[in-house]
Amino acid sequence: MRRARWIFGPLGGVVMAGAVNATGTGELADVSVGEFLARRREDFERLMDGIRSVCRFDDAAMGIADEMGWFGEYEVDAAHLALYSGYLAATPEFLERLDQPPAVRRMCRMAADLQLTEFLGALIGIAVQAEAEAETDTGTGQGAARIVDVFAIACGLADPTGGTTPAQVFRMWRVARLPGILDPRSHTPARDKAGFRAYDEALETLLLGGA
Repeated sequence: MRRARWIFGPLGGVVMAGAVNATGTGELADVSVGEFLARRREDFERLMDGIRSVCRFDDAAMGIADEMGWFGEYEVDAAHLALYSGYLAATPEFLERLDQPPAVRRMCRMAADLQLTEFLGALIGIAVQAEAEAETDTGTGQGAARIVDVFAIACGLADPTGGTTPAQVFRMWRVARLPGILDPRSHTPARDKAGFRAYDEALETLLLGGA
């Protein structure tokens, strides 16, 4: 169940960013997560089916999404955006205007970048671990194409304008997270490091065109 939370936690931030972006106003009073998901129901269902496949989740693991409460109607406030944006904009002198449209839009961009990066990292990490547990070859990045499909939907939900692309987020994940995983001093098992390297190479080919 812990792995399900790794996935559905950042996905909640992705959906919230999408719901805020969908208003076009930056006014938190206009945000409705429930209405946003209802309009994008087909995309969201494809996303969840893809997550089940990539992460090899059973019904119990998928049920964690409902338990977390981020995929139904709830009131989105500035505190949610501050949390999901990593408090990058929530400095003491900024707190009084966090609910103003310019601040909301800025935090929303940060939240989309951060939560999509975390979501991609969770997809890759869980795929690597699932393959290791199944004793399959973790040196092939065999699930990369499925990850790209899932992640493209997530990016489209977060930013339907196309301003945030899978390739951009992949590059952010690679420089922000992968060096720590592959560092010789890290506690990541050698088999998992091989898996991460394989996914890095496979995703680079699919998203950036390779060398």
